[in-house]
Amino acid sequence: MRDQKRDFRGVLIMDGISDARGTRSNSAPGISVWIGLAGALACIALLTQPATGVAQSGGPASMPSDALSPTVDPEIWPRLKWPLPTDAAIESRVQQLLKRMTLEEKVGQVLQADIASVTPEDVRKYHLGSVLNGGNSAPGGDEFAPPEKWLALADEFYAASVDTAGGRTAIPVLWGTDAVHGHSNIVGATLFPHNVGLGAMRNPALMERIAAATAMEVRVTGMEWTFAPTVAVPQDLRWGRAYEGYSEDPALVASYTGAFVRGLQGEPGSPDFLRPPHVLATTKHFLADGGTHEGRDQGDARIPETTLRDVHAAGYPPAIEAGVQTVMASFSSWNGVKITGHRGLLTDVLKGRMSFGGFIVTDWNAHSQIPGCTRHSCPQALNAGIDMYMAPDTWRGLYDSLLEQVRKGVIPQERLDDAVSRILRVKLRMGLFEAGPPSRRPFAGRFDLLGHPEHRALAREAVRQSLVLLKNEGELLPLKPQLRVLVAGDGADDIAKQSGGWTLTWQGTGVNNSHFPGATSIWGGIRSAVTAAGGTAELSIDGRFRERPDVAIVVFGENPYAEFRGDLTYLKLPAGNETHLATMRRLREQKIPVVAIFLSGRPLWMNRELNLANAFVAAWLPGSEGAGIADVLFRKPDGSMAHDFEGRLPFSWPRRATVQAAAGNTARDNVLFPVGYGLRYGSAGSFPRLSEDPGPIVDSRQAGVFFADASVVAPWVLSHAAEPGAVQPAGALPATLAAGRIRASRVDHTAQEDSLRFEWLGQGPGEIRFDSRDPFDFTREANGDVALVLNVRIDRPPSAPLEAFMGCGPGCGGALRIDDALRAAPSGQWRRLAIPLKCFERAGADLARVSTGLGLRTSGTASLALSRAALGTEADQTLSCAE
Repeated sequence: MRDQKRDFRGVLIMDGISDARGTRSNSAPGISVWIGLAGALACIALLTQPATGVAQSGGPASMPSDALSPTVDPEIWPRLKWPLPTDAAIESRVQQLLKRMTLEEKVGQVLQADIASVTPEDVRKYHLGSVLNGGNSAPGGDEFAPPEKWLALADEFYAASVDTAGGRTAIPVLWGTDAVHGHSNIVGATLFPHNVGLGAMRNPALMERIAAATAMEVRVTGMEWTFAPTVAVPQDLRWGRAYEGYSEDPALVASYTGAFVRGLQGEPGSPDFLRPPHVLATTKHFLADGGTHEGRDQGDARIPETTLRDVHAAGYPPAIEAGVQTVMASFSSWNGVKITGHRGLLTDVLKGRMSFGGFIVTDWNAHSQIPGCTRHSCPQALNAGIDMYMAPDTWRGLYDSLLEQVRKGVIPQERLDDAVSRILRVKLRMGLFEAGPPSRRPFAGRFDLLGHPEHRALAREAVRQSLVLLKNEGELLPLKPQLRVLVAGDGADDIAKQSGGWTLTWQGTGVNNSHFPGATSIWGGIRSAVTAAGGTAELSIDGRFRERPDVAIVVFGENPYAEFRGDLTYLKLPAGNETHLATMRRLREQKIPVVAIFLSGRPLWMNRELNLANAFVAAWLPGSEGAGIADVLFRKPDGSMAHDFEGRLPFSWPRRATVQAAAGNTARDNVLFPVGYGLRYGSAGSFPRLSEDPGPIVDSRQAGVFFADASVVAPWVLSHAAEPGAVQPAGALPATLAAGRIRASRVDHTAQEDSLRFEWLGQGPGEIRFDSRDPFDFTREANGDVALVLNVRIDRPPSAPLEAFMGCGPGCGGALRIDDALRAAPSGQWRRLAIPLKCFERAGADLARVSTGLGLRTSGTASLALSRAALGTEADQTLSCAE
């Protein structure tokens, strides 16, 4: 048995897989002492679970089983000093504006609408305070619109907001955007590594430069506000937003936050603070979005107040001390209470004890998740301390309800005035009233600054520093560039895959290399380095080569995702994303050394890959400058060292797929590599063979997948019915179902009998259904504009109305006619048809308790084949539904 030892947190590690390097300090100068104690205090809190305070909070919605309190004691939170002294001139202007503004103008200021659901005329008519572009929103609905279009639209919104016709008060509109790893919605912009990679750098100074470059590129397109940085402290890597966090270590997160905010906004008190090239920053998501039970996005953090403070709030003191102007409240809950409705945290702690002097904005329609609220009415949020509703497609209903609620006293006039004052104060601080149209501001229209060589060089430097070397058997690396190099794997020449989610589109999908002008794939960087030195490079995705290589570099990993679409049940790649294993095995059998480059937003179970590879590099999601990887893998042409590995793990690496490895988990024996681990050249040591048993993995409940890969996915069951209420399971196929009205069989799509075929015979009504005994809540997905996507082939168009439906129990459901869309589809061709979940909701389905995920019914004749039915966002055609 190998010698064993424990690191400072009591984590079991194997001799030979401990950190082989010195470390830089994770501490940030000027951060309160309590941040430095965060790790120790969190451990004590988890062990003792002390009683929490009794300050006012939002009322509990549903208490978790351990009965942890959702109330706060503001006195135990850090007392901070807001860095901006009261400005008498600004306060005078705020009061003058408040006296002049009508109630309608004040209500408009607390609303933020998405550009896909609002026009400049709406901004003028309803006095809206802000607009945003969501992950899939763009000018004219074109996600790949050139930057000129973005700037022109910014001018239009601005002109509408300052129109004084009819006695209106001119208040410039703010435009917010998710520039979360560079100005990532804009074609041609520099894409930096996602936060998980930046966390591996341990370099706050570089973070400030990255933020400044991002801010400048945002200003080019006329926007003034980015929803960054994310200061979550993810404790469960199953969370689909884990890559948006820098680390599971609160001290590391705290060390980055102030630097990044200063890079975006400038230094408080300086002449260029909040002025171009700077933009407004947002620290998000307040609070404990990274601490939810089982890593569920928008879930519930079931933790004591001390853990909430010491772990999950670690990034907020340095952000507030740097003068961050906005904070985004989290979708998630703390001990059963939605943060967006939690007065104790928003008002008593953040604005009171911590002296935050900016304004608080919600996340995307997050107000609708507060008990007692709807998408179009939620006074609870404003009364709890929210200042601006991010109401992308619900702003119109909220406008009407807020007006009525203020008039009736449900929302005190003083609370509305305070919210508006905070918004106006920020706009005045940044000189927005004097700035003029976006296109006339400094740096606007300087499209040469998008993807500027200096910014790309900065991103390439960040890539180099983010790489973590986990294995280097026989000191294979660094490679001589004069070798014959084979580059394989589906991530080798895919800039979208190496960039991840929040890249041009919300999920980072539906894009290809042509959408990234000026960017470099990992293959491109390797090819350039090798051929410049006289070597040869060959690209072969499946690893089959024309000329035997000296070494093979296999690039693989997670496909792009964002938010809850990335939530996992187990810490492993899905079965359909493991083709690289066969490639690596074949290469090793041929005695070809293999370098594994793993692209991911988090550590995952990689024991098989670690065993197969001679060298293994965690490359995270490097962004547009894939050449940074070649910089470190290869020596200089003269044989000298080019760059060493500098990255160290920001998260624990799991030994098994079944148990989370991060700091908040109790299964300490699941840590293969601890936080801070990372090899340098010349320090490889020995590497033991790892167990290839992922742990006890069982079929999980895949709520949003009904049929895929030739199988009905548990817990869904294929059922049929001829009459309402007469539902029966389908059993083995082929079969005649629904009292002889439907024939069901299997047909081929990409594999033998991997699809279902349903033929309605025209002998009366018949339905096919995918039912679950237990209901599922799809409200989160509906809010995220997710659709039911059917991959179908029409063999015989419907002769009568054909409906798709979702059910929610007896007498509950929503149905939509899809026969016109099916008739219009090319016969005999496979096509992805998307039906937005919101359409089913509007048709009557209660998406909080869906028990029939998909139903199809008609009384006429029709024949269609189905190869996949699942929730998703990508489709060839998306049906529209009436408001």
